[in-house]
Amino acid sequence: MRQSGNVIVDKSKSFAIRIIRLNQFLKKEKKEYDLSAQLIHSGTSIGANVKEAIRGQSTKDFRAKLNIALKEASETEYWLELLVETDYIDKKQFDSIYNDCIELIKILTAILKSSVDNPAHE
Repeated sequence: MRQSGNVIVDKSKSFAIRIIRLNQFLKKEKKEYDLSAQLIHSGTSIGANVKEAIRGQSTKDFRAKLNIALKEASETEYWLELLVETDYIDKKQFDSIYNDCIELIKILTAILKSSVDNPAHE
């Protein structure tokens, strides 16, 4: 995988790849299609919105896209919780990907906070 040198871009892309692989597992091994469809939408949208934010034309645009990424990460957190609580994934599978999701939420929150304190895109 090509690294961009931007932590949130790289981590959100790696996370999307993990979500895609989890989706493949859920469909193939568990024959689960509904929750996995929701998960793949929100889990891959995080990185897409981060990439759009990087190309933002203003601080307002940058923040808007990162806020969408943060909302998608929160939604992904919810779907992951449902998957483990309904036994589609085990605790070990959950812990690893869930921790990555929480890390993305923390990074996005920190970036959004610092973009208020230091509006670099204006």
